[in-house]
Amino acid sequence: MSDVKALDPALLKQYSTDFNADRANLVAANAAVSSGVLAAATDYKGERVLQNDFSIELKQGSITNQRSSGRCWMFAALNTLRYELMHRWNLEDFEFSETYLFFWDAMEKSNTYLENVLATLDEPLDSRVFEAINYGPADDGGWWQMFADLVNKYGLVPKSAYPESANSKSSDAFKQYLNTKLREFASDLRDRHAAGTSLDELRALKNADMATVYRMCAIALGEPPERFDFLARTSDDKDDGKKKTTGEGASEKAAKTGKDERPQIREFGITPMEFYKKYVPVDVNDLVTLCNVPMESRPFGKRYRIRFSANVAEAGDMEFVNVPLDVFKKAAVGQISDGHPIWFACDCMQFSLRGDGYFDCDTVRVDQLFGTKFTFDKAKGLEYGDCPSNHAMTLTGVNLDADGRPNRWKVENSWGKDNGQDGYYVASDAWFDRYVTELIIRKEYLDETTREILADQPVELEPWEPLTKRSR
Repeated sequence: MSDVKALDPALLKQYSTDFNADRANLVAANAAVSSGVLAAATDYKGERVLQNDFSIELKQGSITNQRSSGRCWMFAALNTLRYELMHRWNLEDFEFSETYLFFWDAMEKSNTYLENVLATLDEPLDSRVFEAINYGPADDGGWWQMFADLVNKYGLVPKSAYPESANSKSSDAFKQYLNTKLREFASDLRDRHAAGTSLDELRALKNADMATVYRMCAIALGEPPERFDFLARTSDDKDDGKKKTTGEGASEKAAKTGKDERPQIREFGITPMEFYKKYVPVDVNDLVTLCNVPMESRPFGKRYRIRFSANVAEAGDMEFVNVPLDVFKKAAVGQISDGHPIWFACDCMQFSLRGDGYFDCDTVRVDQLFGTKFTFDKAKGLEYGDCPSNHAMTLTGVNLDADGRPNRWKVENSWGKDNGQDGYYVASDAWFDRYVTELIIRKEYLDETTREILADQPVELEPWEPLTKRSR
C-alpha cells in the first residue's frame, strides 16, 4: 500500500491550466460565482416542461409556515387532517395548532430520553448506543407515527385555541437549553446509579426532573389548554341574498344587511380529545408508513422497527413497511385519486429550487454546470447517507398521462406562501422515484400482500442503521 501524500503542486498547476483552457468552465464559473450554484444550474427548458397543472388536484386551505423550526412532520400531518376536516364540515379554511403538539412532543421526548438513560445505565458514555440516545434528546424532528402517538394521547386543538409563540416559530434557543438540562439530568442519574442508588429511587428522581422540564416548556410556549371554545362558520355555497317571497318584486333579492348569516359550529369547553374524536373524520391509527428503500440489506416485504426512536415512551418505537416502487406509487395514486392527501418524507435538498418551486433533476442541471455526472442510484444514496429523508410535506395532486401513469406531483409545503408557487411545488415523477422514501397510506389502499406484512414480527434496526431519518 502506497503512503498517503499531500496534493502535488505540479498537479494543482495542471488542474488550473486545464480548467482555464475550457471555455465552458469559464462561463460556468462566471454564472455560479455571481448568481450561485442553483441559479446558474437552472434549465429553463426543464421548468417549461414541468407544468404546474394536474389532472387530479385537491382543494386545500391556506399555506402554513413552520418558520425557523423543525416541525415539518407536524405541519404535513396536520395539513392532511385539516383537509379532511374542512371538507367534512364544509369550512372554507382551517388550521390546527401546531404549537399544541409541539409542547407535548417536547415533554414526551424529554421523558423518553430519561427513560432510555435509565435503560442503559451501564452503557459506556462513548458506546454507539448511548451516543445515539444522547444525540439531540428533545430535538424538533419526527415521523408520522410520532405525530399519531401524540394525537392518540393528547388530541388536537384549533390554532385559535393555542396560537404560535416566539419559541415555536424559532425553536433553537428553547431546545438548546432544554437539551442541556436533560443531559445534566442524565449525568446525575448515571452518577447516582454508579454510587448504588436503586432503579426505583432513580425513577422517582426522573419524575422530579420532569417538573423542571414542564416549567421550561410552559415558560417557552405557554401552558396548553385543557378545554377551549370553538367557533367556525360553514361555507355558504348558496345565494347570500334572501329572496322576497311576498309583495311587489317578490322575485328580487332582499337587501343585504352585511351580517354573516352562515351556519355556525359552536362548542363551549370542549377538550382536545373530544375535538379530535368529534371533528376529525380520520383515525390516525388507520394509516401505515410505507418505505421505498431498495437496499439489499433491507429486503422488501418486511416490517422494520428502529430502536430508541419513540417520542412517547409507552407507544413504542417507529415501524416501517418496506415495499417495491411500483407498490409504493400505486398506493399513492389510488389515495390521491380518491380525494385524500398524503404525508410524505424525502430529501428536499436534492435538485430543488426553493424559490421557484421545483423538485426535478432535469431542471437543476448541476451535472451540466460542473461538467460531471451524478451517478448514485437510490440505494447507494441511502447507504452512503447522501440522501436520507430530512423533510416532510403533503402530496395534494398528481398528473396522469394518456396511459394513466403519473408524470408529476403537486406538493404542499410548510415554508409559507412566498416560497415555491404560492407555497406549492411541482415534483417530477423521476424525482419522486429517486428521493421520496416514505408515504403515509390508508390501509384500504394497501395491496393484500402488504396488509399481510402488518402482522409479521418487525426486524429490529439499530438507530444508526440506514433506513430513514427524522424529518425537520
